[in-house]
Parts: sequence; structure tokens; C-alpha cells
Amino acid sequence: MTPNNPCTSHLRHLHYVPVIDLCAEGKHDCEQICYPTPGEFTCACDFGFTLNEDEKTCTMIDLCAEGKHDCEQICNPTPGEFTCACNKGFTLNEDDKTCTMIDLCAEGKHDCEQICNPTPGEFTCACNKGFTLNEDEKTCTMIDLCAEGKHDCEQICNPTPGEFTCACNKGYNLNKDEKTCTMINYCSFGNHSCQHECVSVLNGYFCRCNEGYTLQEDGKTCIPDNLCNTVEHGCEFQCVSTPGSYFCICPEGQLLQDDGKTCGTCRSAIIDLVLLIDGSKSVRPQNFELVKKFVNQVVDSLDVSVRGTRIGLVQYSSRVRTEFPLNMYQTADEIKTAVMNVQYMEKGTMTGLALKHMVENSFSEAEGARDASRIPRVGLVFTDGRSQDDITEWAKKAKDAGITMYAVGVGKAVEDELREIASDPVDKHFFYSADFTAINQIAENLKLNVCAEESQGEIEVKDPCACESLVEFQQATMAALDQLNQKHILYQIHEFTNVLHIRIPLPVTYIHSTVISPPHIQKQLIYLLVFKGLMELHITLN
Repeated sequence: MTPNNPCTSHLRHLHYVPVIDLCAEGKHDCEQICYPTPGEFTCACDFGFTLNEDEKTCTMIDLCAEGKHDCEQICNPTPGEFTCACNKGFTLNEDDKTCTMIDLCAEGKHDCEQICNPTPGEFTCACNKGFTLNEDEKTCTMIDLCAEGKHDCEQICNPTPGEFTCACNKGYNLNKDEKTCTMINYCSFGNHSCQHECVSVLNGYFCRCNEGYTLQEDGKTCIPDNLCNTVEHGCEFQCVSTPGSYFCICPEGQLLQDDGKTCGTCRSAIIDLVLLIDGSKSVRPQNFELVKKFVNQVVDSLDVSVRGTRIGLVQYSSRVRTEFPLNMYQTADEIKTAVMNVQYMEKGTMTGLALKHMVENSFSEAEGARDASRIPRVGLVFTDGRSQDDITEWAKKAKDAGITMYAVGVGKAVEDELREIASDPVDKHFFYSADFTAINQIAENLKLNVCAEESQGEIEVKDPCACESLVEFQQATMAALDQLNQKHILYQIHEFTNVLHIRIPLPVTYIHSTVISPPHIQKQLIYLLVFKGLMELHITLN
């Protein structure tokens, strides 16, 4: 039994009254949330909604509609909140608010050949200026106005995209209108150096000589076709023309004298001769064979023997090579055979080095050189071009050593170098020809002999009245008369009247200087009078 509690004893008489929950009983019209109060209720809304004025229904709070958002493009509302999105062709950035266009061009996700124009999530292709878009809408073709014939160039049309430039064929210049062309007149430049006439042709020019002249290997200078007919050569026996020059020759048995014109009977003396021949690349193999023949012609003109003349041969190019020394061969035939077996060196032209070798080695006792005070020493340099080293020092040392130096040049040989090599008097020791084919004539003209009064060599003098001498004199006379014909000095022998008629053109000064004065003409007239039995000599001036 529960003890009586005075504090609660009065509750024994109270009854429990239950609370009426209209929300729980569903006796409300709240749209979302019902809050019960005793016998009543109040309505409320979920998060993101707001209670309408009827205090029952709810409306979603649309921040997008209210503009309470910072979406760049699309705002997607949720109750009391929002999410941002982007239009087609754009992508939402990491800030979940802004958008960036999807640029397929920048991403390289396109197949345009030239220009890609981006649009959101897509692209279109285009072409550079001067190009046109093909039907595939991707590739481009250059607009070639030249190929389409839409130009006014006279010769060459050079296309550029949508445009063109004009040009000219080789040998033509573009005119100021930048369309037409004019052939280049190379002669008008004034630097052609043609001696007579310059003829302009396409891509160049050429020189032409006047009638009766021949163009030389340099393609610029002209020489008379026959110098013997155009110059006062003064040859006692016969003048022989060569390309660009001439020389005098003597009848068999006689030698050309120091003046290069008269003939005498002095024969070759005993000498030590060393020939330096140019074997550089510019000579060329076929011409080198002519050089060897030249050497053998010189050999033939000398008295080669053990106690007579000795000959040594040195070839040079970029280096120097002794082909055979002075003491190797004792006969002309041995020397000539050895010369023909010489092999062409090619390469450069070191004339100075060759002269040094000659002075220091070729004329040494070891190589067969004899006492210089008793046997004259002669050196002959043959070259076809400019030396690639200095010749001054050793050309001087050679002459200071008592070596008589001869210089023979062909083609592009430099005259100043040849003259520096040659002994005094230079004009008697220096020879030149424009053409290799004429060097055989130089060999005939080259006087390497030293006469009796200059050496210990023997001389041979022919009886001027001997039959052989008379025949030689007759041949010389008739040859000289043929030259008179070439100079338009016409002669005619009348066999029945024994009278010689010579018709000489004016002026009279020409007669005195060319016809009557030279001793060889006087000799010819004496021959005609004596040996032909002529009784009279008629000279007619026209």
C-alpha cells in the first residue's frame, strides 16, 4: 500500500485529457509542412520554398528567376539554390559559373588545309588570299592567273596566289612597264675590249675582226692574217708568219744572226743546256706532246756528244722533277727518246721553284755540269702561264751565276715574267707565240748557239762560191721575189730581151726603205743580173 503523499493526494481527483493533433489526424490543408498546436495547426514550407499568402501552399524560391545568381549563360534553379550550365558548344569552367567556347580549331580537331574559323563546338574552313576553297570545303587551290591566261607578260609569267609577276628569258631585261622584255646589248656596256667590232647576241657577245684579220685565242684582239705582208720585217732570206707574230729563217746551212734578220755561217758551240719545261695543268696533254717535240727540235740544232753539248731536262708544276741530268745521255737520239718518254705532271705553275732547282742542282758537278769558265751554261724556261710563286730572286741568281737564260712563252704566258727571266739583251733571249702549234717555228728561230769568238766551239764557214752556196742563194732570192709579189711589187723577167721589169707602187719613200735599200734586195738584183744573164734592169714607178 502506497503511503499517502500529501503533495499528490489532490491529483487523485483529476482526469487525463488527450491533446487533439490535427496535423497527425490529417485534418489540415498545409501543402508541405504542418506544425500542430492544441486543436489547431500552422503551415510551413520545406527548405527552398516560401509560404504563400494563403498560409497553406508553398512556392519554390527561384533564385534564377530572381536574378540572384552569377551564372554566365544558363541558370538551372533548385529550391532555394541553383546550378550553372553552358550553351551548346561551350563548357563549364572550374568555377562552375563561367563558360568557355569549345574551339575545335584551337584544339586541332579540324581538317582545314589553311584557315579554320571556329564556332561554338564546330568550325568552318576558309582559304588565304589568292586561294579558293574546293568543293570538299576543306582544301584550297591557288588562283593561278598565269595558268588561266589572265596576264599580259611578254615572256615569263610567275604566278603568286591571285596575282603574278612578269620576268624575262635569260639574255633579256624586263622593261619599265614590268611586262615586256628587251634583249641585253652586252656590247653597249663598253667593257667588251673587242679590238675591232663587238657583236651582241643572246646571252652574250663576241668579237669580230675586220676583213684580212684573224681573231686570237683571247677572243678580243685581231692580227693580220699574214704579218709578213703587212710589216717591215727586214728578213734577209724569208719571213714566216705565225699566229700573232712572225720570224725570219735562213737557208739550210746558215744560221740566223743576233739581229734576228740576217743569216750567217756560225754553227753551234759546246754548251751545257738545261731545259725547264712547264708541266702544269693548263698546258693540257696534247700540247705537252708539242712541247716535247719542241725540246727535240732544240736538241737537233745542237752538237750533242760526250765532249760536245750536254743537255738536261727538268719538268715543273706544283713541284719540280729532274727528268734527266746533264751527264745521263751522250747522244741526241738518246736524249730525244728520253724526252718522248717524259710523263705529264699537271697541277700548278711554280716557275720560281724550278729556277731555284736549276741553280742549286741542275748545274752542279754531281749532275754533270762542267767548268763554267770553259763551257757556257745555258738555261731555257718554257711556260704557258703566270707563275704561282715569285720568280724575281732566282731569275736574278741564275743570271748572277753566269747562266745565259732564255725564256719561251706560249698562250697565257706573262710577258713581264718572261722578260725578267731572259738574259740581256732581253729581245734576243725572249720568245713568245700565241699558239702551241707555232712553237716548232720558235725552235727554228731560237739561237742557243754561241759563236767561235764567244766560246771554244769550232765554226764552219762555207765557200760562198761553192755550188751549194749558189743554189741556196738562188732559192733565197726567188723566195724574196715571191715576197715582193705579196707586197704588190711586181716583177717580170723577159727571157728573150734579158730585161727585168719591176713595177713599184708609190710613194717613193716606200721604194727607198723597202725595195732598194735593204742589202738582201740588192743581192737579189745582182743575182738576177749575173746568174740569169740579164742585161738591163727596168724599174717602173706607178
